[in-house]
Amino acid sequence: MADTSNFRNGFSMIWNGDIWSIVEFMHVKPGKGGAFVRTKLRHIRTGKLVDNTFRAGEKIEEARVERRKYQYLYEDDLGLHFMNSDTYDQISLPRDAVQGREFIKEGGTIDIIFHSETEKALTTEIPGSVELMVSFTEPGIKGDTAQGATKPATLESGAIVNVPLFVNEGDVIRVNTEKGEYVTRVNV
Repeated sequence: MADTSNFRNGFSMIWNGDIWSIVEFMHVKPGKGGAFVRTKLRHIRTGKLVDNTFRAGEKIEEARVERRKYQYLYEDDLGLHFMNSDTYDQISLPRDAVQGREFIKEGGTIDIIFHSETEKALTTEIPGSVELMVSFTEPGIKGDTAQGATKPATLESGAIVNVPLFVNEGDVIRVNTEKGEYVTRVNV
């Protein structure tokens, strides 16, 4: 058992019957009354954020989680298939268990977070930005760039993002996976 003095960003715990991770916390010692800890918690499976206050010294059950790198292999009727980069073990996850699926291409790597005691996959995390090739986009119209105009582009992973008019088919671009937005064109 841990208590509130063990809190740190990324600390995983079992709270209300589920596994939660601390996003941020702050110890507060008011002038009157007992000390407490304000926290912002993220549900490991759903990503939902909640605020909660714990009394200072309150006992919390720590949850051990492991982050492992997996390579995306392919998708079929059973879901998405991944391979552990170190042990070559394969795992399949349902489509809805992989957030940001549209930004993962075959051969790309993601982190899968496992509960250490049960070896059950809890959630996945994709990199904050990825580099993908533009597989289809309409040609830009010359002279139509006064207001920073954009056009839709289909990427090799199947995602559709808005890109500036100067981006063409075959260009490699960097995409912010959290917002699903174009960042920059990458020179290959």
